[in-house]
Amino acid sequence: MSNLLTLVAGSDTAPLEASTVEMLQQALTTAGAAVAAPDWLAQGHACDLAFDRLEIEAARQAVGPILSGLSIDHAVQRAEGRRKALLVADMESTIIAQEMIDELAEVLGIGPKIAEVTKRAMAGELAFEESLRSRVALLKDVSETNLHGLSKLMTLNPGARELVQTMRAHGAYTALVSGGFTFFTSQIRDLCGFHEDRANELIIENGRLTGRVAEPILGREAKQEALEDLARREGIDSQAVCAVGDGANDLAMLAVAGLGAAYHGKAVVREAAAFQIDHGDLTALLYFQGYRREEFVN
Repeated sequence: MSNLLTLVAGSDTAPLEASTVEMLQQALTTAGAAVAAPDWLAQGHACDLAFDRLEIEAARQAVGPILSGLSIDHAVQRAEGRRKALLVADMESTIIAQEMIDELAEVLGIGPKIAEVTKRAMAGELAFEESLRSRVALLKDVSETNLHGLSKLMTLNPGARELVQTMRAHGAYTALVSGGFTFFTSQIRDLCGFHEDRANELIIENGRLTGRVAEPILGREAKQEALEDLARREGIDSQAVCAVGDGANDLAMLAVAGLGAAYHGKAVVREAAAFQIDHGDLTALLYFQGYRREEFVN
């Protein structure tokens, strides 16, 4: 069958019940679809419903009212090409739980001042590039030693390593593309096993931050350009890309990816992204691509 509805239970919720799957199957049938029997990707957790004779948007409308009240992530998409050849992931609040510039500011006692700018930038209220310059300017004369001390604070979000390692093991190229800083992305690149990382570079002189960041800044449009550059280099179409992020500076790259997902995203991102992970962890992106639990690589 040509189309798919994939259902993934939230991380901290009840299992995905067969009765829930049957209810959604009936909703598709009522809307005019021919629906296949459920295909469990992970028993009690993730399931595919393949269907024909109903367009993607009509299917979303048919199941939306039911799913809006449930802690279940879902994807409605074409079956052809669902498994992607390139992963492009944001880092902060996506692959890791922290916003590192906020963490540094907290150590320095200027946390609230910088955090408010970060919040507004991620919500799309400020241009990312200008907000980054203003935040970095507040860090002038900070010792490079402070950066090293913060590295131990970085924690991977659930499913991050499985996402990268599984896609990589099945032949996909993986890239960390962040509006953060190479000082931190290089460490997460190695920890998760990304092939490469792209981010902004803090200018450091004589062991101290200068309060400047190297230009051009990797912001919203640059993230999209990075995705397109990687896709060209790998010889694939953007429809073969899985991209994931949480903030407004991720919107452009999510829009051009075949599977562009907001991960516990800010409101502006959830409203715009075609795919969303609101309840579960990053392995939902693997289920959306049709990976079975036994195929996961840790």
